[in-house]
Amino acid sequence: MTLTLGRYPVDPPVVLAPMAGITNVAFRRLCREQGAGIYVCEMITTIALAHRNPKTERMIEFGPEENPRSMQLYGVDPAITARAVRRIVDENLADHIDLNFGCSVRKITSKGGGAAIPYKRKLFGAIVKAAVDAAAPAGIPVTVKMRKGIDDEHLTYVEAGLIAQEAGAKWVALHARTAAQRYSGTADWEAIARLKEALDVPVLGNGDIWEADDALRMIRETGCDGVVVGRGCLGRPWLFADLAAAFAGRPERVMPSLGEVAAVMRRHAELLSGWYGSERDGVTDFRKHVAWYLKGFPVGTEIRRSMAMANSLMELDDLLGKLDHDAPFPPEALGQPRGRTNSPAHVFLPQGWLADREDDAVPEGAELDNSGG
Repeated sequence: MTLTLGRYPVDPPVVLAPMAGITNVAFRRLCREQGAGIYVCEMITTIALAHRNPKTERMIEFGPEENPRSMQLYGVDPAITARAVRRIVDENLADHIDLNFGCSVRKITSKGGGAAIPYKRKLFGAIVKAAVDAAAPAGIPVTVKMRKGIDDEHLTYVEAGLIAQEAGAKWVALHARTAAQRYSGTADWEAIARLKEALDVPVLGNGDIWEADDALRMIRETGCDGVVVGRGCLGRPWLFADLAAAFAGRPERVMPSLGEVAAVMRRHAELLSGWYGSERDGVTDFRKHVAWYLKGFPVGTEIRRSMAMANSLMELDDLLGKLDHDAPFPPEALGQPRGRTNSPAHVFLPQGWLADREDDAVPEGAELDNSGG
């Protein structure tokens, strides 16, 4: 049965997870050129959207080929969430809204935001319902992404999934780690299976999908309806081609030579330059991707360092030309974690946060504005 998002079929059932500083218009287009699915923009804060923060206005741009246009919102106040969604409806800014309840960053959870919110049953439900109700006149589907809970002693995912379903969420995506785990250890796919058993709406699984075959295995082992891919595609946008092939039952997988990877790198830097309207800004932003693209390839330290300091496409072209374009894709890089990896950590919460699960007061100071806060 094909996964759907409102009137949009999601085939293959694959979603690009929002990643700050990564999933901008340029990266989404690059991934879309490789395969199909839902490609979600960087996380947008509801207060910034409601107040038209200049930086946010740039972040909510979509390319003409993006259909549906998927926007992820972060908010802690039902009223401000509703206001932000009404703006999306009134100005036709997006076709899908995803709500983020999975952020485990200290500056978010310490004020009661992100992964801390599902612990507060009433507040969590009120935020989801506010978004669903405000989006309803335009028929915009609202979905939810969350973690298992704050830590192993405070797991909320099944109850939160049921609350989100009752509030009208069209699907629930679970990053199968707690906030305390951050990006450490392994994802608990059994939790995805338990959530799938509990809910009637579709459940999507997230966590440790490094290869297309991992996605098939997750669906086979958990029964989930689709997958959310984040760090696995860093420096590997062709993972979406692999996913399309895998879900279609085809065995081929993309194993690009270093020359083919260089061409994708050049394309990425070019798209970033176009989006920024500045070659220098685009190439500067591209620098963070260099190590991911070259992971496992026989590339000397000097070239890697120079690429990570490039300021122009001409400079980048010169360095890409020095690579051994015939070098095969390194099989040892397959199945390896990419992007952020860190250790478990204490989750900082507001004073007394765990005392009352029924408290629906809006956390003070938890709203951010996308301007660096």
